[in-house]
Order: sequence, then structure tokens, then C-alpha cells
Amino acid sequence: MITKPNSFAAALATPGLRLVLAASAAALLAGCATPSMQRMAPGEMPTVLGPSVRDNITPMEPLMACFADRVAATGRTPVVVAVGDVKDYTGKYNINEGNAITQGGALMVYSALGKLSGAVRIAERFDPMIAERELGYADRRQLGDGRNHVLAGANGGAGQNVPWMPYFGGTINKSDYFIVGGITELNYNINSGGGEIGVDQVSVKARTFSQSVGVDLRIVDTKTLMVVRTISLTKQFTGYEVGLNVFRFFNSNLFDIDFGAKGQEPVQLGVRAALEEGVVRLVGAVTQVDHAPCLPLLPGAGKSIQTTPAAMLRKVENPLVDVTGEPVQTGQRGTAVNASSQTGAAPTGSVVQLPFEFGATQLGGSTMALVDQIAAAAKQGSVDVMLVARDSENWDAGKRDDLINQRVAAFTSALANRGVAPAAVNVIWRPDAADSSIHRDGPGLQEIAKLRIGG
Repeated sequence: MITKPNSFAAALATPGLRLVLAASAAALLAGCATPSMQRMAPGEMPTVLGPSVRDNITPMEPLMACFADRVAATGRTPVVVAVGDVKDYTGKYNINEGNAITQGGALMVYSALGKLSGAVRIAERFDPMIAERELGYADRRQLGDGRNHVLAGANGGAGQNVPWMPYFGGTINKSDYFIVGGITELNYNINSGGGEIGVDQVSVKARTFSQSVGVDLRIVDTKTLMVVRTISLTKQFTGYEVGLNVFRFFNSNLFDIDFGAKGQEPVQLGVRAALEEGVVRLVGAVTQVDHAPCLPLLPGAGKSIQTTPAAMLRKVENPLVDVTGEPVQTGQRGTAVNASSQTGAAPTGSVVQLPFEFGATQLGGSTMALVDQIAAAAKQGSVDVMLVARDSENWDAGKRDDLINQRVAAFTSALANRGVAPAAVNVIWRPDAADSSIHRDGPGLQEIAKLRIGG
């Protein structure tokens, strides 16, 4: 009995096919290594574990360290640099992938300044919201540190003991310069090329392509708003694609095999490197330090980059001076700017301030102690009270007039609950119903009505 060999097995025995399959398997296995996995807790599915977190290295690391050393070597007081908005102005957007260019250009500029590791000082101006809130709390006497503070009294003596932190002003350091600009170009496929060759339905192909981005930055004198220096930089990216295709019969079996690889220099990494070089050039302009001697440290195209962060490559210590060049004060003297501000308000002359929060028609819990004091004083004689609100309230005249009515009613009701008859509350001043101007009273406040209680 003669057994006919299986056609598929016979095809596998073909030397040409064995060579193609071996090459395909080797290529596929090379790119398909099994990632490590770990079960974090009983009952959970294993989690894939990739590489560890590392410093975000760019080709600019040696140049940044070299330039920072040159700035520090001058021994001058470090300039203080802030960062404004560095936007994506390319307008390139894909509905599936979102913006083609990072929206965090300003954050990259901040990080670039940080890589100079103290050779320049960095002032926060991009997102000062938390600091502004803290100053607002201090202005309203809501900010404390768990201790009591003694305010300055008359003739320099000790005054009132308060649980809130006095604020003397001047705690925010000024900046000397600020950087603004944007990512202004994204040019797709500015050059491409390649080729494909096939023999007996076996083909190989390869191609390269390139694109570029452009950034435009400027550094501005904070005091004069004069532009000190502008720069425009471009960075080109290169990508590649290779592939192998087999589409042919081996005996009676048709095989269609495709595999390949492609890669491209990361676009956002290139944007970061361009912004870093821009920062070096701009800071060099305001510090009068030439960055050109550091340029040979940049790796050439295709060369390996330095994997040590710039801060670890520094060789020159930064000057040991304060931002202002003056000794840091260890104490404060004088009258706190929030001593006559808002919550728990102290008398302004013979008038007591009673604050309302933004848009509020009811008194807050922190002001009820002050209402108690006013009610007690009104039983002994007349008390003048100025109702105040935040000066950021800017209503139309009609709405403000209605809001004043509600606030006066709320204060009158609070006094009535403390034994002061509503008839004893008299409005002696309030803005005219058609008056839309703001009547300021102290930092961040405006007067909305003056009342006389008792008398």
C-alpha cells in the first residue's frame, strides 16, 4: 500500500518555504517577548509590569549642565524667571487621537528651567491659584497656624491677641523676566522615500519619512514689558518602515504572510528638546552668558544620548545668595495689612465692619461672634456698623440694591434674635439705586451700607 504524503506536510518540506517560515518566526519572536506579570492580591488578575519610572532624558542634558555651570561661574545673583502661556498654535487635531502636539508647553519650559538646577530662580506665575486663595484667607482672617499672634498696639506696644495670622505684605518675590510663546509649526511628511522589490511573489519593502515642528519663544522684562530676545527654532523627525510579504503557492497550498516594523522619533520628546534649547538661548540673552561653547556636547544625528540627568552633570556650585541679594529677614514689624480687614472685623474709627461673603445674603458663622458684640454694645449705646463685601462683586445697580435689602434684613434679624428691636436699626447711608460704582473700604472690600444701632 502506497501512502500519499499530506500536501501541507509536503509543502513544509519545501526548502524555500522553510527558509521563509524560519525568517518570519525569528522576526515575530524578536518583537513579541512575553512581558512579566505579577498578581498583586489574591483573587486579582495578574498585572503586566513594564519598565520602571526614570528621569525624562533629552539630548539636551549635557548642554543644560554646561550652560548652568557657566551661569553659576559668573557669581552673580541668579535672575528670577517666570513662565507664561506656551500654547499649541498648530491647530492640528485628530478626532480619534486628539491634539497632535502637547498642550503642556509651559510645563516643559518650567522643567527646562528646573534642569538649570538653581543657576536661575523660578517664580510661579502660571498657576498661582493656591497662593491667591491663601492670601484671600489671610485677608479675611481665616488663615491660622494653630498659635495666637499679638498685633502691634498703639505707640508700638502690645495689642490684641488673635488666632489668625497677621499678614504684613511683600511676601511674594518679584520676577525679573518671563518666557512666553508657542509651538507654531507641525509639518507632516516634508520628505519621504523608499523602495519595494519582489521575486516570485516574495517582496521586501522599506521607506523613510520625516516631519518637523517649530517653536517661537520670547523673554520679556517683567518691569518694563520690553521684549529682550526672541527665538524661532525647528526640529526635524525621522521615521522608518520595513516589511516582508510572501504570497505564493507551495504545492497546492496558498500562503499569505506579512510582517514588518516601523518606528519614529517621539514628536513630543523633540518638542521638549526644542523648548529646552530655546530656554538656554533666552536665559543666555538676559544673563549675558554665551551658550555656544556648550554646543559641541550635543550628540549628532544617530548618536547615543547622555542618560545622566543634567543636575548630576553639574560641576560648579550656585552662588549662595538670596533672590534679592539681601539677608533674609527673620521677623516682621509694623501693622498687619489685614489687621482691619474683614472677618472678626475691628472698628474703623467708631465704625465696625461686618462682612458678607461674595454674593451671600446671610451672615457666615465666623461673623456671628461679631454680631454678639454689636448687640451687647447696642444695649449700652449707639453703634455704627458698615456692611462690607468683596470688591470683586460688580453687579448691576438693580441687583446690588436688592442684595443690600436682603443683607440689611439678615443683619436686622440676627440682632432681633439677640434682643435688639428691629426699630433700633437705622440705615444712615447706602448707595443710590442707580449708582453702580464701587465704594472701596480697605484691601479687597467695598462698602454696601452703613447702619446705626440704638441711640
